[in-house]
Amino acid sequence: MRDYVKEFFFFPDIGIMCGISVVSLGFLTPSLTSIGPWIAFVIGMAAYAAAEYFTHRFLFHIKTPKNPFFLNLIKRLHYDHHVQPNDLHLLFLPLWYSLPNIAIAGTIAYFITTSLVITNAFIAGVILFLLFYEWKHYIAHRPITPVSRWGRWMKKTHLWHHYKNENYWYGVTNPVFDLVLGTFEDHKKVKLSQTARNLEQRDHKKLDL
Repeated sequence: MRDYVKEFFFFPDIGIMCGISVVSLGFLTPSLTSIGPWIAFVIGMAAYAAAEYFTHRFLFHIKTPKNPFFLNLIKRLHYDHHVQPNDLHLLFLPLWYSLPNIAIAGTIAYFITTSLVITNAFIAGVILFLLFYEWKHYIAHRPITPVSRWGRWMKKTHLWHHYKNENYWYGVTNPVFDLVLGTFEDHKKVKLSQTARNLEQRDHKKLDL
C-alpha cells in the first residue's frame, strides 16, 4: 500500500495540487474562528461533488466531436481513459484543465462575495474534494482493496461504468446524482455495452444497428 500512496502523491499533477491545497489551507486557518469560511469551505466541496457528476456525464461523455482539436482534447480528458483505464497518465485530470476551472470558480465566488477570505475558503473546499476524487479514482483503477464496505462498493460501481456500460454509474466518490437522475441501475439489469471501452466509436455502432 505504501508504494501506491507514494505513486499517487508523487505524480506531478497531484503533487502540485497538494501544494496549492496546503497554501490555500494555510491562509484559511486563521479565519476558521468564524462561521463564514466554514460554510464557504463546505459549499466548495459540495460544488466539486456536483461537478464530478455533471462534468463526467455531459462533458467527458459528449458526442464525439468532429473537429480534430476538440476531439484530441476530449480524448486526453476522458475518451482515452476508457480505452486504457489503468494508464496512470490518463487517470488524473491534467493541470491545464483543473487550474483554469478552479480560477474561474474562484473568480465567480469573489464577484458574489467580494471577500478574499470566503473565496479562498471556497477554493480550498474545491481543491480538497478534487484530491479526494482523484484518490478514489486512483484506488478504483489500482489493485487495492478499499478498507470500508462503502469504498469497495464505490470501486465496484466505477468498474461497471468502465467494463459493463458507460451510460451508468458516473459518480466516482458517491452515487447521489446517479440515484437522483436515473443513471444508477442494478448491473444485472444493464446490457453489456460494446463501446464502454471505446467512446469514440459510439456513433459508428449506432449506424451499424
